[in-house]
Amino acid sequence: MPRIITILILFMNTLFCFSQTEQAGAPTGDNVKVRKKSYVHMLHADMTKGDEQRLPNAIILVGNVQLRRDSMYMYCDSAYLFRNTNSVKAFGNVRMQQGDTLALYGDYADYNGDENIARVRNNVRLEDKTSVLETDSLNYDRNINLAYYFNGGTLYDEQSTLDSQWGQYDVNTKQAVFTNDVQLHNPQFMMDSDTLHYNTSNNVATIVGPTKITSGANIIRSHYGFYNTNTRQATLLDRSVVANGNKELTGDSLFYDALAGYSEAFGNIIYNDTVDRNMLTGGYGYMNELVDSAYVTDRAVVSDYSQGDTLYMHADTIWAVSHNVDTDSVYRLLRAYHHVQVYRNDMQAICDSMIFDSRDSCLTMYKDPIMWYGGQQLLGEEVKIYMDTASIDWVHIINQTLYAERMDSVNYNQISGREMKFLFKDKKLDEMQVIGSVMVRYYPLDSDSTLIGMNSTEAGKLTAFMRNDEVYKILIPTRADGVFYPLSKIPHDVRYLENFAWFDYLRPRSKEDIFHWRGKSLDKQLKKVKRQSVPLPTLGIEK
Repeated sequence: MPRIITILILFMNTLFCFSQTEQAGAPTGDNVKVRKKSYVHMLHADMTKGDEQRLPNAIILVGNVQLRRDSMYMYCDSAYLFRNTNSVKAFGNVRMQQGDTLALYGDYADYNGDENIARVRNNVRLEDKTSVLETDSLNYDRNINLAYYFNGGTLYDEQSTLDSQWGQYDVNTKQAVFTNDVQLHNPQFMMDSDTLHYNTSNNVATIVGPTKITSGANIIRSHYGFYNTNTRQATLLDRSVVANGNKELTGDSLFYDALAGYSEAFGNIIYNDTVDRNMLTGGYGYMNELVDSAYVTDRAVVSDYSQGDTLYMHADTIWAVSHNVDTDSVYRLLRAYHHVQVYRNDMQAICDSMIFDSRDSCLTMYKDPIMWYGGQQLLGEEVKIYMDTASIDWVHIINQTLYAERMDSVNYNQISGREMKFLFKDKKLDEMQVIGSVMVRYYPLDSDSTLIGMNSTEAGKLTAFMRNDEVYKILIPTRADGVFYPLSKIPHDVRYLENFAWFDYLRPRSKEDIFHWRGKSLDKQLKKVKRQSVPLPTLGIEK
């Protein structure tokens, strides 16, 4: 008997659909296309019945129910089919199948054939060829193949798992949108976000809100960008940050390759090292986390805070490189190449190139270095500054050395020799030692600090003692040839040493002035002699 009823219902459905099609096709003519209304059709049920009192206009389908609308098939344990509203309420083991590309499961579904929208509840699972979406409440719009949930859900693909409170998934484009407490879990990293877009076809996450990506000691913070979870390459904008341990790189835009272990920053970049207490800034930056190195160019500046003051150093390119990274003897080199200028309130310097080595805390200045300390000027072929707990311990100047101290508009204390050593005490210049081919032009003062004349002396060695950063006593332990000239009797050809030059016009006057390179005039260059070569930069791959 049930089989006869099923056949009769199918026959009536056919007549009903034919009648509706005729009505819907009112416009006629050779060039007019008739838009047919699509209905939900029952294909099978073990039992069918009606209950006009409880469910008017409904056909009750029980057991192995099969329905179809266009290319979408629905399977369930039981259902109510409403012909007047072209809708279905499906119960138990609900499955909506669309070809071999999409399947939607749940305990309950409310499907409106006219709206072409399915509302699926409880143990919901949406499957396509690239991913699985699980939630308790999901609405699926078949018109645009868009599914969305609003009560928490999880999306799985081969690489990652994504959790959020609200989300939508476009079956056509494979693009998902997640908001509210978004978490992307991957064996290699974790992503926490406020808002995230994710494509299950190419596995690219689009960051559109505050996001943090964590992988071991590596952390990315961004508000906008793209992260490929397959290649683990990121393109980040809007002042994003890539951090590795105590080092972090910030820029207007960033490129990061987690597998290759490097990142690049563009525009107003900041490279900060909290352990070495220095910061690099510039227009472009590169950081290699595998060998712990970084360099900055384009108005590159290193800023180092110590002794209650900040030292600013500018160069065309500044490198920070670690060596012996995987050993107990790791050390750091900070390298600055070309047009180096340094400014701190109590000290300024210029040179072509500079290297700081953490092994001996020595800062070496190469190629025409000049250093100003208060009212004194120091120069030579090479200047080595040895640091002690971030303050200057002593300074070693090698070859073609010159110490100059301005006394008035025309007179200068001058000392030259093969090498000089300047010793500091309590952060003040305390003693100067000059060794080899010493030549002196020294102006002693009377009790009221008035110049009384000039001593011209030649010796093999000299020690000068400083007070308030000025020479107040000179000792020459070996025999020396010297002449004292009254102030008015100083010969013009004796007043200045052969290598004397006052380079005050080159001296950086502020932290902004370090970007203005002036350079020596040709007649003030050091003699051309064979000098120690400057260590060249590397690509940061040595250990």
